Amino acid sequence: MSDKPSVLFVCVHNAGRSQMAAAWLTHLAGDRVEVRSAGSAPGAGVNPAAVQAMAEVGIDISAEVPKMLTVDAVKESDVCITMGCGDTCPVFPGKRYLDWDLEDPAGQGVEAVRPIRDEIKVLVEGLIKEIAPEPQA
Repeated sequence: MSDKPSVLFVCVHNAGRSQMAAAWLTHLAGDRVEVRSAGSAPGAGVNPAAVQAMAEVGIDISAEVPKMLTVDAVKESDVCITMGCGDTCPVFPGKRYLDWDLEDPAGQGVEAVRPIRDEIKVLVEGLIKEIAPEPQA
Protein backbone atom coordinates (compact mmCIF):
# COMPACT_ATOMS: atom_id res chain seq x y z
CA MET A 1 0.00 0.00 0.00
CA SER A 2 1.34 3.38 -0.98
CA ASP A 3 1.96 6.07 1.63
CA LYS A 4 0.82 8.79 -0.75
CA PRO A 5 -2.86 9.71 -0.94
CA SER A 6 -4.91 8.25 -3.77
CA VAL A 7 -7.80 10.03 -5.46
CA LEU A 8 -10.50 8.60 -7.72
CA PHE A 9 -12.48 10.98 -9.94
CA VAL A 10 -15.82 9.60 -11.10
CA CYS A 11 -18.33 10.95 -13.61
CA VAL A 12 -20.89 9.18 -15.74
CA HIS A 13 -18.95 8.77 -18.99
CA ASN A 14 -15.36 9.32 -17.74
CA ALA A 15 -14.96 11.41 -20.87
CA GLY A 16 -14.81 15.01 -19.67
CA ARG A 17 -14.89 16.25 -16.08
CA SER A 18 -13.16 13.27 -14.45
CA GLN A 19 -10.52 13.12 -17.19
CA MET A 20 -9.76 16.83 -16.82
CA ALA A 21 -9.63 16.54 -13.02
CA ALA A 22 -7.28 13.55 -13.15
CA ALA A 23 -5.04 15.38 -15.61
CA TRP A 24 -4.95 18.53 -13.46
CA LEU A 25 -4.13 16.54 -10.32
CA THR A 26 -1.36 14.62 -12.07
CA HIS A 27 0.00 17.83 -13.61
CA LEU A 28 -0.12 19.92 -10.43
CA ALA A 29 0.76 17.35 -7.74
CA GLY A 30 3.15 15.19 -9.75
CA ASP A 31 4.05 11.98 -7.96
CA ARG A 32 2.76 13.17 -4.55
CA VAL A 33 -0.70 11.73 -5.32
CA GLU A 34 -1.93 8.53 -6.95
CA VAL A 35 -4.64 9.44 -9.48
CA ARG A 36 -7.45 7.37 -10.99
CA SER A 37 -10.57 8.20 -12.98
CA ALA A 38 -13.55 6.12 -14.01
CA GLY A 39 -17.15 6.30 -15.14
CA SER A 40 -20.37 4.61 -14.14
CA ALA A 41 -21.24 4.28 -17.85
CA PRO A 42 -17.99 4.98 -19.76
CA GLY A 43 -18.24 6.69 -23.11
CA ALA A 44 -16.58 5.59 -26.33
CA GLY A 45 -13.82 8.19 -26.07
CA VAL A 46 -12.68 11.31 -24.31
CA ASN A 47 -14.68 14.44 -25.20
CA PRO A 48 -12.77 16.23 -28.01
CA ALA A 49 -13.65 19.63 -26.51
CA ALA A 50 -12.10 18.52 -23.18
CA VAL A 51 -8.98 17.34 -25.04
CA GLN A 52 -8.75 20.71 -26.82
CA ALA A 53 -9.38 22.74 -23.65
CA MET A 54 -6.66 20.87 -21.75
CA ALA A 55 -4.24 21.16 -24.69
CA GLU A 56 -4.68 24.94 -24.48
CA VAL A 57 -3.10 24.82 -21.00
CA GLY A 58 -0.34 22.43 -22.06
CA ILE A 59 -1.86 19.16 -20.80
CA ASP A 60 -2.34 16.32 -23.29
CA ILE A 61 -5.22 13.96 -22.51
CA SER A 62 -5.67 12.77 -26.09
CA ALA A 63 -4.39 9.26 -25.31
CA GLU A 64 -6.74 8.73 -22.35
CA VAL A 65 -9.64 6.30 -22.62
CA PRO A 66 -12.80 6.14 -20.51
CA LYS A 67 -12.65 3.39 -17.88
CA MET A 68 -15.40 1.51 -16.08
CA LEU A 69 -15.86 2.28 -12.40
CA THR A 70 -14.98 -0.79 -10.33
CA VAL A 71 -15.40 -1.60 -6.67
CA ASP A 72 -11.63 -2.16 -6.48
CA ALA A 73 -10.91 1.35 -7.77
CA VAL A 74 -13.01 2.78 -4.95
CA LYS A 75 -11.50 0.44 -2.34
CA GLU A 76 -7.97 1.44 -3.38
CA SER A 77 -8.67 5.19 -3.16
CA ASP A 78 -8.51 7.41 -0.10
CA VAL A 79 -10.69 10.12 -1.64
CA CYS A 80 -13.51 9.49 -4.11
CA ILE A 81 -14.74 12.59 -5.93
CA THR A 82 -17.97 12.28 -7.87
CA MET A 83 -19.06 14.67 -10.57
CA GLY A 84 -22.64 13.96 -11.47
CA CYS A 85 -22.78 10.18 -11.01
CA GLY A 86 -24.62 10.45 -7.70
CA ASP A 87 -25.55 7.17 -6.06
CA THR A 88 -23.89 4.89 -8.60
CA CYS A 89 -20.57 5.18 -6.77
CA PRO A 90 -20.08 2.39 -4.19
CA VAL A 91 -19.55 3.60 -0.63
CA PHE A 92 -17.05 2.02 1.74
CA PRO A 93 -16.39 2.90 5.38
CA GLY A 94 -13.25 4.92 5.98
CA LYS A 95 -13.23 6.57 2.56
CA ARG A 96 -13.67 10.26 2.05
CA TYR A 97 -16.34 11.22 -0.47
CA LEU A 98 -16.71 14.60 -2.14
CA ASP A 99 -19.20 15.66 -4.79
CA TRP A 100 -18.11 18.42 -7.13
CA ASP A 101 -21.15 20.01 -8.76
CA LEU A 102 -19.79 20.77 -12.22
CA GLU A 103 -21.60 21.37 -15.47
CA ASP A 104 -21.43 18.38 -17.84
CA PRO A 105 -19.30 19.25 -20.89
CA ALA A 106 -20.88 16.49 -23.03
CA GLY A 107 -21.96 17.81 -26.40
CA GLN A 108 -20.56 21.28 -25.77
CA GLY A 109 -17.89 23.16 -27.69
CA VAL A 110 -14.53 24.20 -26.31
CA GLU A 111 -15.85 27.68 -25.43
CA ALA A 112 -18.26 26.08 -22.93
CA VAL A 113 -15.65 23.62 -21.66
CA ARG A 114 -12.99 26.23 -20.79
CA PRO A 115 -14.83 27.57 -17.70
CA ILE A 116 -15.44 23.98 -16.51
CA ARG A 117 -11.72 23.23 -17.00
CA ASP A 118 -10.80 26.33 -15.01
CA GLU A 119 -13.25 25.54 -12.21
CA ILE A 120 -11.83 22.02 -11.95
CA LYS A 121 -8.31 23.45 -11.68
CA VAL A 122 -9.33 25.61 -8.70
CA LEU A 123 -10.98 22.63 -6.98
CA VAL A 124 -7.93 20.43 -7.62
CA GLU A 125 -5.57 23.09 -6.26
CA GLY A 126 -7.64 23.20 -3.05
CA LEU A 127 -7.59 19.41 -2.83
CA ILE A 128 -3.79 19.33 -3.21
CA LYS A 129 -3.32 21.87 -0.40
CA GLU A 130 -5.41 19.61 1.80
CA ILE A 131 -4.09 16.11 1.01
CA ALA A 132 -0.62 16.61 -0.50
CA PRO A 133 0.87 20.03 0.22
CA GLU A 134 4.29 20.91 -1.14
CA PRO A 135 7.02 19.68 1.22
CA GLN A 136 8.47 22.52 3.28
CA ALA A 137 12.14 23.27 2.57
